[in-house]
Amino acid sequence: MNRTNKQHAAMTTAGLNLIAQALSIYDNDLRLAVCNRRFQEMFNLPDHLTQPGASFADTIRFLAENGEYAPETDIEEIVRTRVEQALNFVAHYLERERPNGQMISIEGSPLPQGGWVTVYTDITRTKRAEQLLRARSEELSEKLIAYTEELSAANRQLEAANTALEEAKRQLTEIEGRTRLTTEMMPAHIAHVDADGYYTYTNRRLSSVFPSRPSDILGMHISDALGPDAFERIEPHLLAAYKGGSPVFEFTESHSSRRIRVAFTPDQQGGVYILSMDVTEETQARVALQQARRREMAAQMTSGLAHDFSNLLTIILGMQGKLEKIGLDGEAAEMVQGTLSAARRGGRLLNRIAEMTGQRALRPQATNMHELLGELKILASPSLPQGVGLSILDNMPDQVLLLDSGKLQDALLNLILNARDACGTSGQITVSAHAVGHTWVEITVTDTGPGFSSEALEKALNPFFTTKGSEGSGLGLPMVYDMAKLAGGDMRLGNTLTGASVTLRLPYRQAPDAKGGMALLVEDSEELRTAFRDMLIDLGFSVIEAASVDEASALTADLPDIALVLSDIKLEGSATGIDLASRLDGSGLPCILMTSLPVSDPLFRKALKCGPVLRKPFTTHQLSELIAPEPAA
Repeated sequence: MNRTNKQHAAMTTAGLNLIAQALSIYDNDLRLAVCNRRFQEMFNLPDHLTQPGASFADTIRFLAENGEYAPETDIEEIVRTRVEQALNFVAHYLERERPNGQMISIEGSPLPQGGWVTVYTDITRTKRAEQLLRARSEELSEKLIAYTEELSAANRQLEAANTALEEAKRQLTEIEGRTRLTTEMMPAHIAHVDADGYYTYTNRRLSSVFPSRPSDILGMHISDALGPDAFERIEPHLLAAYKGGSPVFEFTESHSSRRIRVAFTPDQQGGVYILSMDVTEETQARVALQQARRREMAAQMTSGLAHDFSNLLTIILGMQGKLEKIGLDGEAAEMVQGTLSAARRGGRLLNRIAEMTGQRALRPQATNMHELLGELKILASPSLPQGVGLSILDNMPDQVLLLDSGKLQDALLNLILNARDACGTSGQITVSAHAVGHTWVEITVTDTGPGFSSEALEKALNPFFTTKGSEGSGLGLPMVYDMAKLAGGDMRLGNTLTGASVTLRLPYRQAPDAKGGMALLVEDSEELRTAFRDMLIDLGFSVIEAASVDEASALTADLPDIALVLSDIKLEGSATGIDLASRLDGSGLPCILMTSLPVSDPLFRKALKCGPVLRKPFTTHQLSELIAPEPAA
């Protein structure tokens, strides 16, 4: 019986040491009952503090003396506080950053017979991956979005596993029972085989790691439990473990294509402990992160080239525009047109490169919302069944706004078609638009269909989620949501008494209404100033020029007749065109910014919050689109 208890204790300790998390259990006298090797390694504890009976207060004092609780410095106060908390122990979960930069999660639960159990998990890699993926998530490719969703699924599985582990810990009554129930709830297969390869212990999780394998494998040979293909992959490593090694390896399981990580640890008595985990989601997340880094590197490499080339193309467009005005004949005129066409094509190519490596940019232009909504009904009506009506409630003010009319109209058509599918052969769709002060443009699409289910309200904005089966792509609402977010707005889903409701909120930005008059051109490149000056003159403006923010600010203060400001973002000195736009905010003087920076650049994103931004190179027509037309006589 004594030998059996020792064997159980050895198996218990070895099993705890196979767990990736650090684990400690203290009794109600604040004495250590048991801990695993990972607990000692994580906190660099001396051996005497990891032996059963070690004082909790001594362990806290050791950690405090080694700076674990920095910036707290009063060691005795730290010990007193932690001991008091332990005496009144309550279940808790928290995450904190250690002085060495490691991020850990801490879960503690009281035990029925007194004392408590605490599990420490290294979440550093997960936190870093979440931060990197979140920073790029808005504009990643479809493949990267899919990987992000898989990472989220992996996180949810981990949370479920942690919850299950916590529940198991509360039910444990003795060390052997704690070990078995804990391992049963772990998302891994933990087992032991003897010197002949027969299972002497298993937590019955084999089928969760190796699908279609049996769960009841106690007494079975490992080759019979895993099957010939899988056993052939692990046999060399198992033989190495029998010889005293501790191999850790990964392989792709042939039946399910899952990525499996296996660790073998010899028990020093001829047998081997086995830990097997499904790391498919972890591998996919790692690939997604690598893809995000590659896209970021590509964006950085193309940023400088795009900046220089866009400036050159702007100069070429300006010079060729002058030649075009001269009225050359014959071959010379054809060469001018050919050069202009090639330069414009170069500009489009730069934009495509930027879109491939960075984030999509909206192209706001002066938009008459009355006309947009009128066209919307004309475009959408032919797609509706005879029994489905469409009403447009236009309560927008008579002001021309800066909006990407093309993307907004596409988004509204998408919402109308979704509402049509919900209504079936009969029903009513209503599109209502109004201004919320001078802050938001609010457009709501409602229908008389069955409304959103609770699952749809929760997941409808997740890419690839659809309730239409094979007929839906699951990308419609996420694309509308992306458009709203990219414009600086938001989108809300809900249900009314009669059906579903989708509300778009976009920033209310009035288009510059200057047409002619005096324009202030702020550009530090003399060659570019020439090209932009000609564009403004063609639009009927007289032009004054500045090369820095300070110079431009002085001119706007001294000349009250300035009707429009066109400014580059990067200028002489430390101040930028964004600073100039901020100074003019509230003055009523419209300011249009221009840049050759890629849309992924932080300055570009900051500029979008100030007003319209033109990507270099641009044409006179593109500049004109941002200026509200004169009202009809």
